[in-house]
Amino acid sequence: MPTHDTPTPGRRAPAEVVLLSAGPGALDLLTLRAVRELEAADVLLVDELVDPAIAGFAPGARLIRVGKRGGCRSTPQAFICRLMRRYALRGLRVARVKGGDALLFGRAGEEIAFLRAAGIEVRIVNGVSAGFAAAASLGVSLTHRDHCHGITFVTAHTHDHGEPDWAALAATGTTLAIYMGMRRAGALGAALRRHLPAATPVAIVQSASRPDELRWLTTLAGLEDVADVLDPGAPGVIFVGEAVGEASGRLPRPAVAARADADLRGEALAFA
Repeated sequence: MPTHDTPTPGRRAPAEVVLLSAGPGALDLLTLRAVRELEAADVLLVDELVDPAIAGFAPGARLIRVGKRGGCRSTPQAFICRLMRRYALRGLRVARVKGGDALLFGRAGEEIAFLRAAGIEVRIVNGVSAGFAAAASLGVSLTHRDHCHGITFVTAHTHDHGEPDWAALAATGTTLAIYMGMRRAGALGAALRRHLPAATPVAIVQSASRPDELRWLTTLAGLEDVADVLDPGAPGVIFVGEAVGEASGRLPRPAVAARADADLRGEALAFA
């Protein structure tokens, strides 16, 4: 008797999964390749932060939401992997749809290893990471050569929920792009102040490229105050470094002012 993982006769072979990058939110930031893959898909396994309207590009596909979000009940990673294997071995066209770029903080490494171990081919469609969309909203170059020699992408906590090596990161002389730090913004600001000047520019962009996008410009000294007004449930990126200071004076007129010390360079402002 066939099992769930038995290939369905008459379907295509070999088994394959596409790790598809959905970008930061705005559907018009999807790549043309991503749209073609969506149109051909039979099954979409969609992350929490992906716009549900993406299903419009895959009218014949079954959409399964496999959401993950910090601080909320999430779909277990092992279950997601088993779903991909099950549908791929049935011969269906499976698109694992991830927010931002699939290869950046999306646990793609675990999924690739699991699928390859099951004899399933993996293809990857790159996309726009939230960090780059956020930088575009701020109108800054993250690698402005007058201020830094690179950029470092980092999460606000390690796999075992420990702290990143903030001293080592501060010593790189690069712009820091910190993901998944909305709930710990004040704490990471305090940690970085032990290794960087308090006047170091900081920018925060939440829901980059979406209609409800918000932007803040402050310093390490003012980050704790800004943290009090952040929406901890909204996705966001925190930038730290002198290159971020180029955003000063180039942002839209503020709609909402965050609580901050007016004497701080780059008073923390929230922009709608």
